[in-house]
Amino acid sequence: MNYQKLLGERLSDWRPDEVGTLMFVVQETSVLLIRKKRGHGAGKINGPGGKLEDGENPLSCAVRETFEEVGITAHTPELLGEFKFVDLVAPQWLGYAFLARSFHGIPKETEEAVPLWFEFDRIPYAEMWPDDRHWLPLLLAGKKVTGEFLFDDGRLLAHRLR
Repeated sequence: MNYQKLLGERLSDWRPDEVGTLMFVVQETSVLLIRKKRGHGAGKINGPGGKLEDGENPLSCAVRETFEEVGITAHTPELLGEFKFVDLVAPQWLGYAFLARSFHGIPKETEEAVPLWFEFDRIPYAEMWPDDRHWLPLLLAGKKVTGEFLFDDGRLLAHRLR
């Protein structure tokens, strides 16, 4: 099957079921990630983040979720990623990824997440969503990236980046 063609077909009338955010806080060559304890992506490693609440914009959501999940406030986050997650069976997600180079507070474990610092060259992609290895290095390099990803119940079938 031509999954690139299927991705294009699915995007022709695509609408997200959910809108979410991710925040990547960096210090020099390290990034703060979390091991998600519950909810969407439980057990996986990712950036702090979550779903938009009614009337909330992506930036406010990313800052709020980061504080709720690890107890820090990201300063001057920059929107660097916008992604469409097209799934053949699961909900459709529109995701926004932010990068912050400074923060206030000390990362701490909460009911939602365990904070973990990783050097850029030691990020555990095998424990993350399969799409992350395609776009996260670009984002950590400060590059803006957009992408579309075709999944079949969590299995990555095809992707396009710009």
